[in-house]
Amino acid sequence: MAQNTKIHPIIYIRKFIAQHSVLCIAAALAIVTSIIVPPDGEYVGYFDFKTLTCLFCTLAVICALKNIRFFTFLARKIVALTGNIKISVLALVYITFIGSMIIANDMALLTFLPLGYFVLTDTGKQKYMAFTFIMQNIAANLGGMLTPFGNPQNLYLYSFFNIPTGEFTLIMLPLFLLSVALITAMCLIFVKSEKISIEDKEKIRLPLGRTLLYILLFIYSIIIVFRLVPYWTGLIIIPIALIFLDVSSLGKVDYALLLTFVFFFIFAGNMSRMEAVQSLLAMLLEKSTLVFSVLCCQVMSNVPTAVLLSHFTDNYRELLMGVNIGGAGTMIASLASLITYREYTRHNPEKKRFYFLLFTAINIFFAVVLTIFAYFVLI
Repeated sequence: MAQNTKIHPIIYIRKFIAQHSVLCIAAALAIVTSIIVPPDGEYVGYFDFKTLTCLFCTLAVICALKNIRFFTFLARKIVALTGNIKISVLALVYITFIGSMIIANDMALLTFLPLGYFVLTDTGKQKYMAFTFIMQNIAANLGGMLTPFGNPQNLYLYSFFNIPTGEFTLIMLPLFLLSVALITAMCLIFVKSEKISIEDKEKIRLPLGRTLLYILLFIYSIIIVFRLVPYWTGLIIIPIALIFLDVSSLGKVDYALLLTFVFFFIFAGNMSRMEAVQSLLAMLLEKSTLVFSVLCCQVMSNVPTAVLLSHFTDNYRELLMGVNIGGAGTMIASLASLITYREYTRHNPEKKRFYFLLFTAINIFFAVVLTIFAYFVLI
């Protein structure tokens, strides 16, 4: 008699929720707020199609680079140059920090989190993976604060208020320098100085032609971020190129992450249209734009908070500081944090709770310290 191997629907649903908890929460929030604000023509304006396109294109190219073991090759180079796990973790965090200033926080994480994973797994130092990923996440969110294009909310506020570039940099420089000091101190304190090496059991040889083409495709993704070409061209050029070069990379894209962003866009858009919410925001902003914008980010994320609050205050200085500091804190304080969460739990599904608690503790520490510094020293 044949054995029934079908999975019961309830077991399948439980398994799906366990694997995609953030996606399910985002979907629930979107559905609940959509009941309060029924779908209409304004919903189209909720979505940042450029961000979604950049995420898809970058994810696809990253998958292609993984398939040729590009990150394994790069990880071995980092280990060979440093020879020490403390220095390696610092290098990974600094690379992410600098990368966020150039290619934005989410793109920096998509690029350098895989590198961190390969460095730690190849050296047998997985015990530092949660901490390293969290510090890379903080570095991406706080590193991007110095430049108008470093974080999406910066670009929006820079354009919305027509902030002079010099003034923008001066506003954010003290917080940037403090962030560098805090991140460096955390890495030096919590990562031991241990020698590392990789057994070179096999020689990794990158296919020169495909490697160069993938790097060019990645550069094209970055060009889209800088709006030098229309974003929709990425949806044509990159998929077509990968169909011929490595079609499997398109199937490995984290579509659940893209869908999570879609649901959060719906939630944030609906929240911004509720009159009771709008009235409450106007009142609270009068108390302290800085503090309230930091708190608002914790439940709405920093990009929607910047868009929403910009219509209720002219105090762009405090708002700018608040939505950048506010990227630290809860898991949804910055949508870029969802990228880190997905990447970590994909490799360590049994450590979701541990990661969540450590992430929250470290991020709240950063948010509190930076907020106190800004409130008592900068304003």
